[in-house]
Amino acid sequence: MSKLFLVSTGPGDPALLTPMAREAIEASTDLVAYGLYIDLLKGLCAGKTRHDLPLGEEINRAKLALNLASSGRNTALLSSGDIGIFAMATLVFELLDGEITQAKTGQSNTHSPWLGIDIEVIPGVSAMQANASSVGALLGHDFCAISLSDLLTPWQTIEKRIHCAGEGDFVISFYNPVSKKRNWQLNTARDILLTYRPENTPVVLGRNLTREDQSIAHTTLKKLDAADVDMFTCVSIGNSESRHIINPKTNTQWIYTPRGYSKKL
Repeated sequence: MSKLFLVSTGPGDPALLTPMAREAIEASTDLVAYGLYIDLLKGLCAGKTRHDLPLGEEINRAKLALNLASSGRNTALLSSGDIGIFAMATLVFELLDGEITQAKTGQSNTHSPWLGIDIEVIPGVSAMQANASSVGALLGHDFCAISLSDLLTPWQTIEKRIHCAGEGDFVISFYNPVSKKRNWQLNTARDILLTYRPENTPVVLGRNLTREDQSIAHTTLKKLDAADVDMFTCVSIGNSESRHIINPKTNTQWIYTPRGYSKKL
């Protein structure tokens, strides 16, 4: 049976690629991805047949991986971060769901080549984890992730989720905070959250996390501005109890979210 690996490549640094992900890539003859994700893995992909598709071609990327695997070629579909978080894994299963539904309703037969593929999902380090660890322990208590892209999800739904996360006092990581065509959503999200938590709530802007040109910036919820963010930035916002501390001896800065141990300490 042919194999399709859905591989998480982590935020960028090859050192954060898990051993399972390495084994999956080594076991594959074909790699399907946005080209940058393959480039970041450097020599690990040598000798593999590359299938690079640009941003915006996610559906074609998933279909290509399914077709390659169903033709008998061990294939790895790669996504940065964790492939199951705002990434390609869900699209693959959505396509399979459509094939299964058609088979059940008689619109196709159960001999669809995609249904004969053995699929394995390889988890990885997400951008929000890398962002939080770069400053300490921002995700120390309950947290959530929200994509601000309204290309696939109506803004009304996203806005409702921001209100719910604010009311629940979750630490929030915003994915897809801005793009070349839209930048108003992040500032709107900021204004919503300011009704639920203090102006000095810590915010971390992590751009190109764990890559050679990584940059980490600290700011506050009040000062958060979409003009300081691009599509390669993960925006993480603390909850009402998140703390920004500075070690007076080393001048090292840390941001963490208490979990409630103060009652025991």
